[in-house]
Amino acid sequence: MASPSIFLGDELSAAGYRLAGVDTRVPSPGDDAACLERALKEAGMVLVGSRCAQAIPPAALEAALALLSPLVMVVPEWDGTQLATEPANKVRRVLGLET
Repeated sequence: MASPSIFLGDELSAAGYRLAGVDTRVPSPGDDAACLERALKEAGMVLVGSRCAQAIPPAALEAALALLSPLVMVVPEWDGTQLATEPANKVRRVLGLET
């Protein structure tokens, strides 16, 4: 049976997607395009992390994004900066507790 959805990307983002019940793959360096090709055959929806997407040849990524099935989407990956604007983090910075 095929996975309903697969996430391809970094290990930290993959951990979050696994908590949501998504099958995940963390490609080895240089294996991003091959991992995408395998996922396209196995899932109904493929979520590709933004950094993983940058490692895939543009023509291969564009072809995957143009598919009607499976649905392929490029999604943001956590890079450590997204929470910088959270109110609690702003307060910590103002108080000098973090930089």
